[in-house]
Amino acid sequence: MFDLITIGDSTIDTFLIIDDAHLGCGLRKEEKLLCLRYADKIPIVHSDQSVGGNAANVAVGAHKLGLQTAIVSELGDDINGHAIKHALSEAGVNTKFVHLLKKEETRYSVVLNYHGERTILSYQAKRNYTFPKLTQSKWIYYTSLTKSFEKIQKKLSTYLIKHSKIKMAMNPGSYQLKHGLNQIRLLLPQTEIMFVNKEEADKIVGKKKNIKKTCQAFLQKGVKTIVITDSIKGSFAGHDKDIYFMPIYPLKAKAKTGAGDAYTSGFLSAIIKDKPIAEAMQWGTANAAGVIQKIGAQKGLLTKTTLEKLIKKYSKIKPYKIK
Repeated sequence: MFDLITIGDSTIDTFLIIDDAHLGCGLRKEEKLLCLRYADKIPIVHSDQSVGGNAANVAVGAHKLGLQTAIVSELGDDINGHAIKHALSEAGVNTKFVHLLKKEETRYSVVLNYHGERTILSYQAKRNYTFPKLTQSKWIYYTSLTKSFEKIQKKLSTYLIKHSKIKMAMNPGSYQLKHGLNQIRLLLPQTEIMFVNKEEADKIVGKKKNIKKTCQAFLQKGVKTIVITDSIKGSFAGHDKDIYFMPIYPLKAKAKTGAGDAYTSGFLSAIIKDKPIAEAMQWGTANAAGVIQKIGAQKGLLTKTTLEKLIKKYSKIKPYKIK
């Protein structure tokens, strides 16, 4: 029996930290643009590599917080694929559902960090997804997949109907939202917890609304709990008639890659451990705060002990209901 099985693509992430003082780079935050002068040499002050992907990050994060986790992921039978499988196993994640595909490449990304903001260059390898025979689990976390994800999603939906005691959390990836939005919407009534950022929430709902109406729109579509992260502003969670807001902790970010996944693994781990929503928001916020202090999506993930210490340190920052 697993506490959580995650489903999604895994990647090798290469992080490049651009020198903040270099005049050939610039940020236009209002337009969310990172600008680099072409034909220029851009100085890198630090680089690193690690396993990434929403499913991998959440599986590792939840395991560090005390859950028994496994991952469903398809990798190329190449150096990167074997490296990812080994790293996940070393991190305590069960890899029995990881499939190495012969003559296929593994997904990878290059993450550019500048002044704490990040831009991701992503290579999406072609896949023909299959749904494995799963071991019993309390929860499933369904997240980022690429082209032909509809195959595995349809089988997942059928699986959830047959195993009604299993709860599902979902965080659709960029490809799913761009090319399969209607398919994602079909799964909302089967979703116990939906994790999205503000922009993703607006896209799924169909138009921009105030945060209260956005949360209500998800709940009306059948989602039991909606969690919306809004960058440095904080996070919102809606359940039944209650909507909560949680500010972030006042910590300077070294890099923001993986913050959303860290929040998800903290929040979801708390819920699986039968914590109330307000406390789950604290777990998510603390775990995200740990990740942004490190380079990479997993190095800053907290254990239950370090998470509780951080929450205690910022005990005055708590979630509250909004009207």
